[in-house]
Amino acid sequence: MTRKVRHSGQPQKRRTTLTLPADSLTQAEKIARTRRVNLSTVVAEALSEGLRLHAAAERSEEVLKAYKNAFSNFSDDETLILDGVILQPATEP
Repeated sequence: MTRKVRHSGQPQKRRTTLTLPADSLTQAEKIARTRRVNLSTVVAEALSEGLRLHAAAERSEEVLKAYKNAFSNFSDDETLILDGVILQPATEP
């Protein structure tokens, strides 16, 4: 018989101990007091946002690397043409 795992709407949580810079912790505590939420909520939100930004930065770096790799064998003239630069003067009719 297979057991089904029920998922509540809440993400799974795990308790841990962290060592944080005192000024960051003080700032997080002030935010928590102002918002009337617990410190864990503020830290979790900040961590999630930081991880999201980190992942976005990594994706941007990957795209830039792929772009550079894709166009690395083009000559300067070919790159200018790709950029829409006209290399010859236009002739008048």
